[in-house]
Amino acid sequence: MTTDAPDFPEAARKQWHEERVAAVSAPHGVLSLVGTHWLDDYPDGRLPAIPGTWSADGDALVHTVDGRRTRLGADATETLGERRLVVIVREGLWAVRDFDPAAPARTAFAGIDATPYDARWSVEGRHTPYGTGREIRVENADGKERGLGLAGELTFPLDGQEHTLKVARLGDGRLWAVFADATSGAGSYRFRFLYAEAPDADGRTTVDLNRAVLPNCAFADHFICPFPPPGNTLPVAVEAGERNLTAPPSV
Repeated sequence: MTTDAPDFPEAARKQWHEERVAAVSAPHGVLSLVGTHWLDDYPDGRLPAIPGTWSADGDALVHTVDGRRTRLGADATETLGERRLVVIVREGLWAVRDFDPAAPARTAFAGIDATPYDARWSVEGRHTPYGTGREIRVENADGKERGLGLAGELTFPLDGQEHTLKVARLGDGRLWAVFADATSGAGSYRFRFLYAEAPDADGRTTVDLNRAVLPNCAFADHFICPFPPPGNTLPVAVEAGERNLTAPPSV
């Protein structure tokens, strides 16, 4: 017997994928980042291709242009023509991110390679929180070590074997893991991110590797994504989710 009923999980994954592509390729999405300028690298306060000067003032940066001072706290934004400047702070160090819709990475973007939905990669997991939060030092994409806060461990089965990832907990309750697997660097990007919905009272949540995503640093070199912490490299080949950026067509 045949049926014309749609494959709802794959249809939902396709919609999710289309929304992801739209988000990363938006005018000020991750593909438009052309610089992350750390204030300590510019003692005179003059950042590349940005008019005026910048200085730290307590819990904010002050941007001075032609005598006009704008005070910007962490995550605040300022527009500069079509560009968007975003202030960030990491471990007490200030930086300004420069998003430009005309960024070469955005104009050359050809898509994200992602694998069709496969039910084997969507399983029930259990979150075991640590008694108190932990922070470990991990290397970041820019070659520097920074603290990575961890809230617990997420355990789930794949092909009859139990696996565990160390996870952070986001402000909305969701879990976030930085992980690698047997395909990392050979069939998929060198590591990926995994998000799981907030666990219930018993710690249960769905682990859906069909929705594993590329980290921001896969789209622009100026992001400082953390590498997977020790123990977060799965021994299995996770042939699911986002794998790599689509290669642009050859001219």
